Amino acid sequence: MADQIEHDDANQAGGGVRWRRFAVTLGTVVAGAAGMVVLTAQGVLGAQFAISGMPFTVTADRLEGTGFEQFATLDQMIPDSPNQGDTGGQVLVIVSAIDKAELTNLCQSINLGGTNLRITAGNAGKPVSARTLVVDGDEVAGNASFKNINVGQDASTVDQVPGVKGNPGVFAQQADTVTITKLRQNNYATTAAVFTLPNLRMGFSSDGC
Repeated sequence: MADQIEHDDANQAGGGVRWRRFAVTLGTVVAGAAGMVVLTAQGVLGAQFAISGMPFTVTADRLEGTGFEQFATLDQMIPDSPNQGDTGGQVLVIVSAIDKAELTNLCQSINLGGTNLRITAGNAGKPVSARTLVVDGDEVAGNASFKNINVGQDASTVDQVPGVKGNPGVFAQQADTVTITKLRQNNYATTAAVFTLPNLRMGFSSDGC
């Protein structure tokens, strides 16, 4: 998928980014690292957990964030997970972390085989809000703009989201703010220090997000 990216600093420039290829490019730095565990909100929530390996879809009409970081890592499943397939129990993911986030018209769905567990929130003029929101996924799509972005920073030195950093030598980017419209993600894990979901609805549906 191609995304339009605008750098909202002294000079704005638009361009296309193929996020899956971006993730693979970042992954060349970390693919050979041994003993890596999920870095989701490490040091903030102490949330080092094994992922199920079942991806889920997240969409939102609009995301507004203050304090943004992005880098790659490997997430781990439990030993001999039935979902590991030919991955060896590891999934290369893009970690997208936001210090303060608001999402309008959020939808999350997971395919359970014949039906979808579907969650919606943040409509009727009351967006979803989150603190220290960290998302691990392998695909991101949307129209994005950043303010004061650094591209190519070492992931161990990012500082926009307290307590969330990558490994030394890993390619990263960070920005003061991020705005994404028509957001769509394929995710494996999400954590947040605080997650508020107005107008929450959860149920089974024949349709996903």
